[in-house]
Amino acid sequence: MALAKRPPPDLFKLATNAWTQPFWDAAAQHRLVVAQCGTCGTCRMPPTPFCPACQSQQIDWKTLSGLGEIYTYTIVDRAILPGMADHLPYVPAVITLEGGGGVRLISNVVDVALAELAIGMPVQVVWDDLREGVAVPRFRPYIA
Repeated sequence: MALAKRPPPDLFKLATNAWTQPFWDAAAQHRLVVAQCGTCGTCRMPPTPFCPACQSQQIDWKTLSGLGEIYTYTIVDRAILPGMADHLPYVPAVITLEGGGGVRLISNVVDVALAELAIGMPVQVVWDDLREGVAVPRFRPYIA
C-alpha cells in the first residue's frame, strides 16, 4: 500500500513580499491564515494588493481552523529531478479551506494511502518545519 509522502524539502524555495509575508509569519507559528478584506470582508488567496471585490488595500489576517477538503489533486510518481526518488509518491493538491470564504490553497496531501484519496476528502493541516522560521502547511486526512 503506497502512502503519500512529502516532496523533497529542497524543492521549496520561499520568496515573499509585503503582501505574502504575514501568511508565512503565521505559518512559522503553525497558524493557518487567510487574507480578508478589511473593507468588505472578502477572503482571498493568494494575498494580493487589491481586493478583487472592492479594490481596497486593507487586509485583516483571519486565523482558520486548519480544516478543509480536497478540491483536486494529482499523484507524482516519477522522479523528474535528482533526489526526488526517495520522496515518491507525493500528492500536490488544491485544498478548499474551511472558514475561508471559498478560497483554496495549493499544498500537498501526506500520510494517506493513495487508494484512499478522493475529491471532497476532509483534511486537516499539519506543519512541516523546513528550517528556522519556515513552516509549510501540508494536509492529511481528517477524522472527527
